[in-house]
Amino acid sequence: MGTRETIAKKVAWISVISNILLTFGKLIVGYHGKSDAVFADGIHSAADVFASVIVLLVIKIANKPADKEHPYGHGKAEIIVSGMVGIVLLIVSFYVVYEGIVGFFHPISTPNILAMWVAIVSYGLKEFLYSYSLRVAKVHSSKAIEAIAYDHKADIVASIAAAGGVILSIIGDKLNIHVLLYGDKIASIVVAILIFKIAIEMLKESFDILLERNIDSELMMDYSSIISSFPDVKRIDKIRAREHGHYVLVDLRISIDHEKTIKEGHDLTREIKHELMKKYDNIEEVLIHLNPYYQY
Repeated sequence: MGTRETIAKKVAWISVISNILLTFGKLIVGYHGKSDAVFADGIHSAADVFASVIVLLVIKIANKPADKEHPYGHGKAEIIVSGMVGIVLLIVSFYVVYEGIVGFFHPISTPNILAMWVAIVSYGLKEFLYSYSLRVAKVHSSKAIEAIAYDHKADIVASIAAAGGVILSIIGDKLNIHVLLYGDKIASIVVAILIFKIAIEMLKESFDILLERNIDSELMMDYSSIISSFPDVKRIDKIRAREHGHYVLVDLRISIDHEKTIKEGHDLTREIKHELMKKYDNIEEVLIHLNPYYQY
């Protein structure tokens, strides 16, 4: 098993175990502690468990090398997972909003202070997991791990909102300020809105990559600069690059002197490919088409 796959599985397992613990803690304390916000956060953690399990199942597929049936590799499996996580979060956000709104039409009860402490502990743990997962995702260019990281990010803001809602409700009960009693209900809706926002961002990125959107324009300019640095390249006729999960595929058309031999053209394309892949280790393939250049 490659290093990248091993580390990805480690991150996913850490996420699974922590989310299972948080799910039971939030659901039990949220239900018995009469906190809709903490209970909603528990539902979100349950969705995180589902997302992490999916990632574990797909990591091996995404890291498989190219084969006859999949000549461009299996990297897009990670993008599909990222999109699935986004859909799960979207469904969770709608459910939490529904439960929050329904809660306004039921008798208001003050949450237990234990619910606040559970939300605070969740925040601390998720802050650590988010930083750790995002760092690993960037080092290994993994969209699947990045999806887990953003899932943790959603939990961070959700836990803050849940803790705030519980505190407001408790203050409202102590000071007999009726409007503050709804703090927990409002917090559950805020949690849902934050989850919804992150879900939309994840889905947008997944669709962009699946539809083979060109990569960042600044990065394309860097590629072009490297290619143009070769004296034999007279003109860049066309350059395209697309993400394919954790790696990038580059398509290139360049013009060289029409008197160059096939061997000279071949050697040039090999040097260009080597230089691009040396500077950018996430480039998996560079396909180069040569056009004849005539100077009039």
